[in-house]
Amino acid sequence: MTEKIFRRRSVSRQTLLSGTAGLLGGAALSSDAAIAQNTAPASAGAAGNSPSNPRYPDPAWLALRQEEIIEPELEIVDPHHHLWDRPGHRFSIDQLLADTRSGHNATETVFIECGSMYRADDPVEMKPVGETEFVNGTAAMSASGQYGPTRLCRGIVRHADLRLGDAAARVLEAQIAAGDGRFRGIRPSVTWDASDVLSRGRTNSPKGQMYDSTWRAGFARLAPLNLTFEAWLYHPQLPDLADLARAFPQTTIILNHVGGPVGIGHYKDKKAETFAQWKAGITEVAKSQNVVVKLGGLGMTFGMFDFYARGKPPSSTELETAYRPYIETCIASFGVDRSMFESNFPPDGASSSYPILWNAFKRLAAGYSASEKAMLFSGTAKRVYQLA
Repeated sequence: MTEKIFRRRSVSRQTLLSGTAGLLGGAALSSDAAIAQNTAPASAGAAGNSPSNPRYPDPAWLALRQEEIIEPELEIVDPHHHLWDRPGHRFSIDQLLADTRSGHNATETVFIECGSMYRADDPVEMKPVGETEFVNGTAAMSASGQYGPTRLCRGIVRHADLRLGDAAARVLEAQIAAGDGRFRGIRPSVTWDASDVLSRGRTNSPKGQMYDSTWRAGFARLAPLNLTFEAWLYHPQLPDLADLARAFPQTTIILNHVGGPVGIGHYKDKKAETFAQWKAGITEVAKSQNVVVKLGGLGMTFGMFDFYARGKPPSSTELETAYRPYIETCIASFGVDRSMFESNFPPDGASSSYPILWNAFKRLAAGYSASEKAMLFSGTAKRVYQLA
């Protein structure tokens, strides 16, 4: 295939991946990656927001880059992936198994909420329990051993609306019951930015959501139930999370996607400034010992890199070089015992395949000892999600 053809294809991918909620060229939009993280669930009789590109991730494009697996024996617990069946795109047990069987030693996984299979007929606050039931079924299929040794969805993280305040406890208890011993915590998106370019999630989070007293009353219900809180936000919100972590030192908080550095919209031409702001925020959040960080999510289309728009997927060496400043900053701030690599698939599949991504992570961890690697690739996840 010629370079000219690659370039035409690259433009097509960039257009398709830029989403359906707005116009290209500086107008308001929401990227597919943001939609994938925050989209409302489809309801009966109505189409929910979902990735518009049925090739997302694009298997043919991803297949253009092949590598031998690095350290294939190293155990991996993937602490962050999704499952969904949406118009134009399906990522369910078959697709997840194809990734976990692609050469790396993935032994267990953790499912993170994405608005799938909400109950159609329940009160609005109880609808998210349907996703727990759906994923628990996948976990039960995997636990049968019929699908191989990897135990999929050993932990389940779902949604509960903390704006219910104390009443969130009833939803949390229903989620625990539906999880049949696998439910570990919640991820109610708090993403907010002044720009219309970025999604504000299914709940349309307001500015300062994490300071709201009613929301915090709901948050206070997590620790007594031994549940974690997944923080999905954008990098300017890191000071808000630092304040929340200080206010609730007994609650385990899991910072998603290295704190969500944004590289589109009004952040596009300010990457040095963004990195400095992000680094300051990470340093402050890491001071609270109850916060751990997920190392990944850098391949989404709202982030700092445009690998998804290129004619050929990046190599693991290219990813290593690009991601290193973010990964090293996080590990230096949190330590290996509060850091864990994540795939964030399928959203990160916009930029690389599953085996290439984990090769990149292994390159990034090459300088660490065997025990430190064990923490980064499996140990921290096992401890935080109580999988051992």
